[in-house]
Amino acid sequence: MQIMCRNIRPLFNFEPPVTEDEVRAASLQFVRKISGFSKPSKLNEDAFLAAVEEIAQVSTRLLRSLETNAPPRNREQEAAKAKTRAAERYGSQKRPSEGAQTHAH
Repeated sequence: MQIMCRNIRPLFNFEPPVTEDEVRAASLQFVRKISGFSKPSKLNEDAFLAAVEEIAQVSTRLLRSLETNAPPRNREQEAAKAKTRAAERYGSQKRPSEGAQTHAH
């Protein structure tokens, strides 16, 4: 099963290795997704930010403990593959304004 939030990307087994900023960005996306908040209210801000930090710490520990015999993935190649998939997924869809005709009066 490969269902995943589109904004959260795999972070394991890349060369160069994942950065703290990438782990934190993925953690932020995860907390946004499960909380339903893109930006929490002042009332929920402390809990939201604490969750992001805790998930980032757990994710970092997980990534450091995982092992594989597969060669590291290349970031540029993976980005190019993702761009191709996005073009295939969204490239053939027209925006409503693209099909509209303008009439001169």
